[in-house]
Amino acid sequence: MIGRVLLTVATFALLHAAYSTYEHLSHLKALGRPEGPLPLNIVYESILALILGILGASLNAPPLKEITWASEMKTRSIDGMDSRLGFANYNNRGRMLFAHTPSEKS
Repeated sequence: MIGRVLLTVATFALLHAAYSTYEHLSHLKALGRPEGPLPLNIVYESILALILGILGASLNAPPLKEITWASEMKTRSIDGMDSRLGFANYNNRGRMLFAHTPSEKS
């Protein structure tokens, strides 16, 4: 719950910083000075939004799962894992279909 709240606050803070940047640049353009540094409060607000976003995403993430062989074998049985063919036999009886049989003539 707290993760979602932090993500929401970070989103609104970042949107507010973007709007403040737009307003600041519009103000500079109206004064005829299109170049100039951003005020420090906008920079601090952006950095705070980034930190809150990272923290909120970390708290909102699901718990990690184990990916070891031992944890996988806890969910499976040895019979299910070891149910493979012992050998493969590729011999077939196809040659018996076309075997020449002696014809019986009286």
